[in-house]
Order: sequence, then structure tokens, then C-alpha cells
Amino acid sequence: MQFEELIDTLVQRFEEGAFIQATISQPRYKSAGLMKVKLKPVEIKNEIHIQFEYHYERILKHENVKLSDVRLALQQQLEQFKQMQVEFTDEKVHIQLTKKFKVSWKAEKTETKKAVNLSHNRKKNYLLDDETPYPFLIRLGVQTSEGKVKKQKYDKFRQINRFVEYIDDALAHLPSDRPVRILDFGSGKSYLTFALYHYLHIEKGLDIQVTGLDLKKEVIEECNVIARDLGYKQLEFLVGDINEYNEETAVDMVVTLHACDVATDMALARAVKWGAKVILSVPCCQHELFSQIKSPALNVMLQHGLIKERFSALATDSIRAELLSLVGYDAQLLEFIDMEHTPKNILIRAYHSGKEPNPDEIARYRAFRDLLNAKPFLEKELREAGHQI
Repeated sequence: MQFEELIDTLVQRFEEGAFIQATISQPRYKSAGLMKVKLKPVEIKNEIHIQFEYHYERILKHENVKLSDVRLALQQQLEQFKQMQVEFTDEKVHIQLTKKFKVSWKAEKTETKKAVNLSHNRKKNYLLDDETPYPFLIRLGVQTSEGKVKKQKYDKFRQINRFVEYIDDALAHLPSDRPVRILDFGSGKSYLTFALYHYLHIEKGLDIQVTGLDLKKEVIEECNVIARDLGYKQLEFLVGDINEYNEETAVDMVVTLHACDVATDMALARAVKWGAKVILSVPCCQHELFSQIKSPALNVMLQHGLIKERFSALATDSIRAELLSLVGYDAQLLEFIDMEHTPKNILIRAYHSGKEPNPDEIARYRAFRDLLNAKPFLEKELREAGHQI
């Protein structure tokens, strides 16, 4: 089979509705940074697209491509890789591409043909089902008493499920032989804190102790009432400031959602100090670098206030992820929720690895920091804690 014939065959099967999922892997050029690409069909506004999920070392990106445009996108990706695993309704196919793009197609018929139910495929398979009543979602006003998600709360339901997906991914990094200690800084109305507790304790059976911390006394009081009413005995909420919370010596998971500006950095520094195995952070209002950045080479961008604000936010989160990697974490910047639902859509996920940084990695970070003339709060906190950066 020739390369063009491969593209024709794949596109035809996509258009027939026989495609279930695929993974393109084994990059030809490691320097490109793209490690693999996952594909699956999705429905957007009553039209089928192919979703391309790009996996970089520390970043995931998504692109939804119409079937009418998928040929070029597919060709561009296959030109960068040596292998593709594809699952269709009636067979699984292993594809190998040589240096000269000769194609090896090895198909294995499935014993039972998988029917493509478009109505089912178009429905998101949530870890928390959208037709199952959950006491905490009912009490928080996301679901009706019958378990139906309220129309005006569906974006919140999607956000909760996205968060639960990240919690599920983190399970392998949490201890299983002792109680798991979890802190949620800036818990607010605590939709996600309750979701975390429900999923880990009720559905997964983990022995956990969760504390939510926020400055708003009335919100904390209401959350404690809800926790008591639901029988969530190992969940508590306290009034307090991130920077003044000194009650712990070791924590397994630290969550910080929409903590404003350097409050996020305070929480990240505390998490590192406690040796947290898992850190999940959705930053908010990153103002610190906006006033610090002075880089003539970037003035074409930074002369525009809107662009400078967005660049500052992206640079701040990039610095946070890089600093976490330099103090022994595997850190990634991920999409928390679609941009159309909230601009606060970047999540920093970090798993403790204990890996020591090499001089080149430290030099790379310093070069970027110095290019911006930045003095990151998190770096200062980590240095004061004894980390060599």
C-alpha cells in the first residue's frame, strides 16, 4: 500500500462512520517535541469532527477537524510519525510507515462487530453520569432531585467531570496503604471539593481526610453544613489564609482552584514543602509578571496591553510548571475546560518524581526568566525553602 492510498482508506472509513479511535506514535523527529497524537470522532453542533489530541512532554492540545478537512490534517501528522494503531467497528489495524513512507497494514478482525451508535458516541461518557442522581450535586443545585442536570448548570457539571477525570488520573500517585491527606486552598463554594471527596471516598473507597480552606466565613459555614448533612465525616472546611496555614507537616494532594495571583504560588510552595505527591492548580488573575516584564525583543507583542496581559498569564504558568519540574515534579499544563466556557482554562498538574534537575534545565529556565526581566514569587519561595534554582 502506498502513502496516498493509506490516507484515502482512512478518510473513507472515517466518512463511513466506522472509526472508533486511533493513536499515532513513534515520532520521526524527536526535536519537534510532539510525542503522539490520539484521534476520535466527536460531534460539534450536529456535525461530526475528528478530534486530534496532541501529546507533548508537558502539554496536551486539542483540535477538532471537520471531516471535509481531515485529509490534510491526517496527512500532516502521519508524515511526522512511523506508526498508527486504529480501531474500527469490525477490525483493529496496525500501520507501520518506513523512511520512504511505504505502508505496512496488518488488520485483525474483531470477533463481534462493534456497532456505531451515533447517539451514544455523541454523548460524553462522564465519570459522573449525567442521569445518575448524586446527593452532593443535588444539594449543590447542579442536579434536580431526580438526578437530571439542570440546563443552566450543565457547564458546571462538565467542569466538575473534567476535574474528576484529573483526580482519576492521579489515583496511581496516591498512597494505598494509609489514609490520604488532601488540602484544597481557596475552596470557595466547593463544588470540586465535594466532587473530589465523593469520587475518591464514595466511589473508589479510599480512606481520605480532606480540608477545604477559604477566607469567606459564611461560605465555609454553609459548606460544613452540607458536609454534615451528606455524612461526609472526613471532609471539613476552615476559614483561613493560604499564607498563614501552618497546621501540616506532610500532605499527599494539594488542590488550588482560582487562587488569585501569587496566592497560587503560595499554595504551590506549600505543596512542595509538604512533599505532596499530587498538585492540581487552576491559576487566576496572574498580575505579577505584567508589571515586571521588560524585554525590548518582545515589544512588538508587549506594546499592546491586551496581548501583554495574555502573554503575562501564559508566561507565569509556564514558569510555575518549569519551577515545579526543577524541584522534583513531573509538571504539565493542561486544558481544564473549553475556552468557550471560561478563560481560566489552564490546569497545572504535577506529580512528584524526585528527579534532580540537570544544569542545562536550570540554565534554560534562567534564560527565559532573564529574557522577561522576571522575579517570580514562586522562585523566591522555593529558594527560601532551600531549593537550588
